Amino acid sequence: MQLRRRRFLHLVAGAAALPIASRGARAQSSYPTKPVRLLVGFAPGGGNDIAARLISHWLSERLGQQFIVENRPGAGSNIATEAVVRAAPDGYTLLLVAVSNATNATLYDKLNFNFIRDIAPVAGLLRVPNLVEVHPSVPAQTLPEFIAYAKANPGKINMGSGGSGGPVHMTGELFNMMAGLKMQHVPYRGEAPALNDLIGGQVDVVFGSVPASIQYVRADKLRALAVTTATRSELLPDVPTVAEFVAGYESSTWYGIGAPESTPADIIERLNVEINAALADPMLKARMADLGGTAIGGSPTDFSELIATDTEKWGKVVRFAGIKAE
Repeated sequence: MQLRRRRFLHLVAGAAALPIASRGARAQSSYPTKPVRLLVGFAPGGGNDIAARLISHWLSERLGQQFIVENRPGAGSNIATEAVVRAAPDGYTLLLVAVSNATNATLYDKLNFNFIRDIAPVAGLLRVPNLVEVHPSVPAQTLPEFIAYAKANPGKINMGSGGSGGPVHMTGELFNMMAGLKMQHVPYRGEAPALNDLIGGQVDVVFGSVPASIQYVRADKLRALAVTTATRSELLPDVPTVAEFVAGYESSTWYGIGAPESTPADIIERLNVEINAALADPMLKARMADLGGTAIGGSPTDFSELIATDTEKWGKVVRFAGIKAE
C-alpha cells in the first residue's frame, strides 16, 4: 500500500487531542519518562508504517514523550518482532503488530520466539479489507460467475500476489480453500507489480488491498467483484462481500500494538486507554477511512482473542496450500 509522500504526510498529520481518561492513574504519574520506540517490521511507506505513524503521533501528543517509529524490515516482520521480544519489558519498546504475526506462526518452521506467549497485546488499531479484483477481460461480472469460471478452469486461473505468505496471497488461498477452487499462484516482489500485471492482463485475479487498488477500480482498469471483510466497505458500498456468496469467509489486514511479555499491567492499561481515545477521535477516524480502514479498539483481551483466532485460521490455510516462507 504505497502512498505518495504528500498523501502520507496528510494522513499522519493533525491528530486532535482528547482528555486523558481517568483510569491508569498510577501509570500516568510514572510512564513514560523518556522516548518510546515503536518497531515496525516493514519498510517505510506501507500500511504497517502508516498505521504506526498515525498512532505514534497521537501518543506523542497525549503522553508528552516522543513515540519514535523505527523500521526494521525483514523475514516477514520476524526481525522486528524478535527485537521486541528480547527488549526489556518496561514499556519503552513496542511492536506494531500485524496479521503477518498470526500467519508467521505456521508459515515459518523455526522461530526464536512464540508470538502468542512472548508478546503482550495492548490494543487493536484498524482493519483494512482486500478486494477480489479481475482484469476486465475475465468473463465474470459477479463473484458467483467468477467462482463458476474458476471451477470450469482448474489450475488455469493465474492469481497474482505481493509474495508467498503475504496478506494478498493468504487472502486468495483462503478463497481457494473455502470456495473449492484451484487457482495458480503467481508471486511478485510486492503488491504494486502484481497489480500492474493484472492491469496488463498477465494475471487474471489479485486479492489486492483497498488503498493500493481503489484508484484502478474507479478508473475501470480493474473490476472489483467483492470485498473480503465481513461487512461492505464505505469506500465501495455497491461492492458485495465475499461472505454474501461464500458463507463464513472473512479476511482483512489488521494492525495493533504489542509489548514484551511481563510489561507492567498499568503501562499496558495506560497505552490501551490512549489508543482507544485515539480511535474515537473523528479526525483520526477520517484518516483511517482514507486507507479504507475501520477502527478495532477494545481491551487487551479483545486483541489477544483476535490474534489467537487468526493464528489458528491462517495456520489452516498455510497447511492447506502448502505455503512455505520465501
